[in-house]
Amino acid sequence: MQVEWYGQSAFRLSAGDTTVFIDPFGDVSGLAARGIEWHYPAISGVGAQLLLVTHEHRDHNGVVAIDGDPVVLRSTAGKLESPVGEVLAVASEHDTAAGTERGPNTIFVFSFDGVRVAHFGDFGQSELRSEQREAIGKIDLVFLPVGAGPTIGDEQAATIAEQLGAKWIVPMHYRTERIGFLEPADAFLERLTHVHRLDSPLFDTAELPADTPLAVVPAVP
Repeated sequence: MQVEWYGQSAFRLSAGDTTVFIDPFGDVSGLAARGIEWHYPAISGVGAQLLLVTHEHRDHNGVVAIDGDPVVLRSTAGKLESPVGEVLAVASEHDTAAGTERGPNTIFVFSFDGVRVAHFGDFGQSELRSEQREAIGKIDLVFLPVGAGPTIGDEQAATIAEQLGAKWIVPMHYRTERIGFLEPADAFLERLTHVHRLDSPLFDTAELPADTPLAVVPAVP
């Protein structure tokens, strides 16, 4: 399975003729008006068969940026049919106050090209509840926010990574040279034994080192 990071929490997953895109960002010009720096390249020329939106904030719900006529699953919960089979949408919150501050968030879990994937969106709870952990089950690849602020930070993310036991952990939603907010991923990565930094935003799961659990850090787009 090929994975490409577009910045923030936006990822393209492709295998054969099928593409899944998660949390694309669209027009985020409003961030500049609030004094927030954002320099990730606009997403363009990317099509998908399945588009997942974890929550309705502009840096995650830019569905118009994705070409084609994808099935769109957004901000929901349940067991849902899709072009890649069943998608499990686990209800969670964007904050530590039961969603009353920043709203709901969806953890999407699905199997694709033989890999069990979980994307945590803007997970902001103080911890992963036992019923959420049980629903998610065994996974191979997890995308976790690590930049604190409106989501979990390094300590919480490291705890969740350990609880899930995934082979590969991809940090997301953290400060880079492209954005002027959130915390860097360094503190999170220091908590893990095996870290694989890439020279490209693109990687193939079949080519990753055998060390597990492994933090996979794509280059900034």
